[in-house]
Amino acid sequence: MSGFRGRDAVIVGAVRTPIGKGKPGGALHEVLPADLLAHSLRELVARTGVDPALVDDVIAGAVTQVGDQAVNIARNALLGAGFPESVPGTTVDRQCGSSQQAISFAAQGVASGAYDIVIAAGVESMSRVPMGSSVLPGSNPFGDDFARRYPDGLVPQGISAELIAAKWNLSRTALDEFSAGSHEKAAAATKAGLFDQELAPIAGLATDEIIRPGTSVETLAGLKPAFYHPAYEERFPQIGWEITAGNSSPLSDGSAAVLITTSEVAKRLGLRPLARIHTAVAVGSDPLYMLTGVIPATEKVLTKAGLSLADIDLFEVNEAFAPVVLAWAADVGADLAKTNVNGGAIAIGHPLGASGVRIMTTMVNALEQRGGRYALQTMCEAGGMANATIIERL
Repeated sequence: MSGFRGRDAVIVGAVRTPIGKGKPGGALHEVLPADLLAHSLRELVARTGVDPALVDDVIAGAVTQVGDQAVNIARNALLGAGFPESVPGTTVDRQCGSSQQAISFAAQGVASGAYDIVIAAGVESMSRVPMGSSVLPGSNPFGDDFARRYPDGLVPQGISAELIAAKWNLSRTALDEFSAGSHEKAAAATKAGLFDQELAPIAGLATDEIIRPGTSVETLAGLKPAFYHPAYEERFPQIGWEITAGNSSPLSDGSAAVLITTSEVAKRLGLRPLARIHTAVAVGSDPLYMLTGVIPATEKVLTKAGLSLADIDLFEVNEAFAPVVLAWAADVGADLAKTNVNGGAIAIGHPLGASGVRIMTTMVNALEQRGGRYALQTMCEAGGMANATIIERL
């Protein structure tokens, strides 16, 4: 059973840049976002050997579509990568899940017959285009009707993470232990060369810049709460102020791309399918808690796929904040030992619009390295949404 009807959709290539610090001093700060994405696109077709003229579309995720990331960065990047002018491109925004949604759109297009070969990609340069900079002073992206529905207003993501930690009784120590583990796993994976196959070095950066080997619970315990505000303390007295820079994902720069086609086309072109996109869903959830959509998304994608938790060999849950993953595991009953086995966004980084494809790239390789069959990826998203995708190794 599969969540897609019609033709299959398989991943035949996956590549990403190393993730850089999303600050002016980061290794990728001088690289314009369009060039950052162009690098992954160029590397993808070079590694697969596919003629870019055969690509029916490039669908790229980007969250802050302003400034250097404005004016349909997917199209600009593919032209910068040297693709023929005949190749179109479009840019999508489902907040942090933007490029995971790009994968879903690409797979849907292939399964329906609208595409034969399509690239799903993503990019974010948080050092050059700061998060939130697309909201101009005096603007109101929510509208009056939204305000009438939510008269108390919503909160920043960091406060949502605090609310989750409080509701699921997650202690500061538990959050910091999970976060230190993310760095430990990512550092070990880097040292063992487990990321080598997926990485496309750029601007002198060959490995992920943010991973901190030797990160300890004791070190993280010394960090101050990152989102404390007296107004929220009064509104939400249950909050324990447990969220710090150490148990949150850092500002990051990076890009990633995957090539999706059918098994038949892959065979004709001499390409080896790495994994089949088995099932993909998107859900909405409580916009106040905002980051808990990964729970119903996981339940929905498993039901639609006709699979159980026991069938899944690996899980990738975006580490926007440590309580997101821990609350998810507690509610769905997933095994944390099979989750983010090579570390997650807390250590590797979270370049918003690129993260969905970055995680997919890492997950495809981890599934092959471990000889598993099924893997499940899910990401929380601003506004109270989540994507979930199951792949099957072929």
